[in-house]
Amino acid sequence: MRILIKTKQEIEDMKEGGQILGLILDELRAHIVPGMTTKDIEERADKLFQRFHVKPSFLGYKGYPSSICVSVNDEVVHGIPSANKFLKEGDIVSVDAGVFHKNLHTDSAIAVGVGKISSEMKKFLTAGEEALYKVISIIRPGIKLSEVSEVIESTLKQNGCSPVHDLTGHGVGRFLHEDPMVLNYVDPHAENVTLKEGMTLAIEPIYTNGSNKIKVKSDRWTIVTRDGSMSSQVEHTLAVMANGCEIITKRPEMDPIYYKI
Repeated sequence: MRILIKTKQEIEDMKEGGQILGLILDELRAHIVPGMTTKDIEERADKLFQRFHVKPSFLGYKGYPSSICVSVNDEVVHGIPSANKFLKEGDIVSVDAGVFHKNLHTDSAIAVGVGKISSEMKKFLTAGEEALYKVISIIRPGIKLSEVSEVIESTLKQNGCSPVHDLTGHGVGRFLHEDPMVLNYVDPHAENVTLKEGMTLAIEPIYTNGSNKIKVKSDRWTIVTRDGSMSSQVEHTLAVMANGCEIITKRPEMDPIYYKI
């Protein structure tokens, strides 16, 4: 395992890209409505990548054909945007995107209810946010990755959800996927890395409201639940700092430098 510690300048550069990514995802969230296609979401994202003069990290990555991932209902991750996939009232959508800026990657995902969703689905989406932000509250130099995994797993299970074992968070920065893997469950056999200042991690609770067993569709990218249960994913890129952590992909206050329209 080779964990890449980032310099202060690299973290500052990642913050620039991450804040732009936060803005892009906020813009996409605001425009997701019943009747649109998942391709419509990608087309809006592409205009935003161009507006902010950044590159999508996902396009072409290991042959992936789109600039973002849009996963609907039982689609867990890596949903390929399609002009034939229409969103319906009550659907839930995870939008996962990455930005490549100043030779560094950031990675983030949002989960959105389409139109009016049931109270059950609202609780389901809240479970992922709760797990993510509980992790953010504990990350600091000296804690173990097993503590991060335990917080994610216990929070999801307390909300009646199942963490997916086969998909993980990861290091990010100089490459889109770096060491270490960040599991969403506790594995006593996993290497238990101690967090250090300068580590940059993509924390991403990925979970279902049924079984956590998954399979890959015939497009060789889209991963779905085996039992047809609903799935969701939320994600932030974080930097481990001296006294805690910083959300790299947090939307900036409306700084005019990020609005070069």
